[in-house]
Amino acid sequence: MRFGDKIIEKNRAKILLLSSSLLVDRVFLYTDLLETLKQSGDVTIWATSVGNNQNDSVWRKTDVTVENFPKILPFREFPYNFLRRLNEFVWDYRFPLPSRTSMQRHVRNKQQEFLIRALKLPARVLALLRLEKFVENKTEKLLLGFPRSTEAEARLRELKPDVIVTTGPFQFEQPAIFAAAKKLGIPTLAYIPSWDNVTTKNRMLFKYDGYIVWSEQIKKELHEIYPHTKNQPAFIVGAPQYDIFKQDRFYQTREEFCARQSLKPELPIIVYAIGSPNFLKEHHGAIALAERVFRGELGKVQMLVRPHPIHDNAELHDFFDRFAPHVRLQQTPNVGKRLTERSQDKEQITEWVNTFRHADVVVNLSSTVTIDAALFDHPVVNLDFDPQPGQIDQELIKDINHKWNHFQPIAESGGVWLVNDTDEMVAAVKKYLEDPKLHETQRRWMTNYVCGYLDGKCGERMAQAINEFSEQIYLENKAQNKIELNYKIAEQF
Repeated sequence: MRFGDKIIEKNRAKILLLSSSLLVDRVFLYTDLLETLKQSGDVTIWATSVGNNQNDSVWRKTDVTVENFPKILPFREFPYNFLRRLNEFVWDYRFPLPSRTSMQRHVRNKQQEFLIRALKLPARVLALLRLEKFVENKTEKLLLGFPRSTEAEARLRELKPDVIVTTGPFQFEQPAIFAAAKKLGIPTLAYIPSWDNVTTKNRMLFKYDGYIVWSEQIKKELHEIYPHTKNQPAFIVGAPQYDIFKQDRFYQTREEFCARQSLKPELPIIVYAIGSPNFLKEHHGAIALAERVFRGELGKVQMLVRPHPIHDNAELHDFFDRFAPHVRLQQTPNVGKRLTERSQDKEQITEWVNTFRHADVVVNLSSTVTIDAALFDHPVVNLDFDPQPGQIDQELIKDINHKWNHFQPIAESGGVWLVNDTDEMVAAVKKYLEDPKLHETQRRWMTNYVCGYLDGKCGERMAQAINEFSEQIYLENKAQNKIELNYKIAEQF
């Protein structure tokens, strides 16, 4: 999958990469993606984390042009957001997904306004008439006509990129850049940044010219849920963020890591990784386990609590300080920053890698850290119950583990130990500390199923996909002068 040596000599593609999440920043900053792209093209990055002195010092080391993200406006509620929700309801009725049905039942029905819920009746009728594609095409056309970022359009006319790679097609910011690119006729490639996005997120607003996914399974889901994608190129590259786990430069000895975390290297380390507090109140599970560790019920062990790096605002100190020195809480320098402004420097990446590299057992609630731990072949205990008082999310958590499209295969693979209460959680941790190789084969299956490739070359493979897409799509358009023509037309408005 080379870009084409003779073509590269005369025309270096201009590639614009977008990022609005620290999880994608990781890929840009710490894999071979940029180094590989720079060999065949001129790279520019627009990132929401640019503009902070700490982040900018990291971005400068990339040796590519890095700029702040354009200002983005939200859609007006009527008719734009109403039609978006109507379109989603139509597709949910026409092709119901266990993940989205569960989310609608347990979460969104409780949060959505009456006017939005009232759209379900016309959506059901439209679904019965099999008009989902008609509704989506009309909705997309309307949304494309709403100017969410005049700044983006102006900067695109000036930069004139040959291809734009959006890494957040399900997010708020990046679809606005796509709309401006569509007006100018710039080819767009959408990277699906996580294994759950296709089946759990709201529908992608727009139809991109190509797609990059982690695995064959995600490609299959993409084609089933977005039928039009069968006619576009879809590149399977693996999970680039996990290339970092293969890089010795981030490795610390157990002694070094423990010194930084105020832990004892000779004692087993139980890592409790907490997900987004905006979704589930799972920190109650970490508190329950911390109490057992503090009381000595698991023997001579120590516990490290890892908050979610995107959502942590240091609000957990009051819960865990009382359990020191048996329990330690990791901290983030991103406290107080907006979610899209956060990024990670080398020190934070090193902490992430070694937290899972030196964990003896990882405990979590149905999150991607299950794969983080399995990649280092460390046992995973997964909660199959709601740890918060009253267990108001008990049915939702059961659904996540046993019905949700992305996690059900993992939860029921035998590669994680599902526990139904705190006593079972303690017993599972004890057993894994005694026999860390238990379920080793199943853990290996999980990583292959989710990640596709485990060779540490996914960033390089992603760059090759971008280059191949540029060769297939852009150079064909340029030969017909389509790009320049669209720029000239846009400048008239």
